[in-house]
Amino acid sequence: MKFISRRVHAMLDYIVGILLILAPTLLGFSHIPGAKYSAIIAGVLVLGMALLTRHEGGVAKVIPMSTHLVMDVILGILLALSPWLFNFSDQVFLPHLIVGVFSIIAGLCTVPASQHGVAPGGVLS
Repeated sequence: MKFISRRVHAMLDYIVGILLILAPTLLGFSHIPGAKYSAIIAGVLVLGMALLTRHEGGVAKVIPMSTHLVMDVILGILLALSPWLFNFSDQVFLPHLIVGVFSIIAGLCTVPASQHGVAPGGVLS
């Protein structure tokens, strides 16, 4: 069931991206390289995709929303598994797992098409 609007998804992208970048410091795992860099890289990717996606929060609007949603699911899977892939699960795993699952859910539950449509140049029709 698709219940997250594109506008809400766009806002969540920016919030989650910033939180992922700040998480190592805010949650005290900045001394664990794998945990730190997987969160920061994921945050940068989330923000980059948000800026480049053809949705209400996009700036450059070059990535189709359908592609963005697939990338959210893939990134969510990688982020959720990163504590085990990069061997830091014995030190910290919940932030990565929670945000990863959240990203998967957001990717699967966002309405892919706008009710208003975005015309070339980013103008809402």
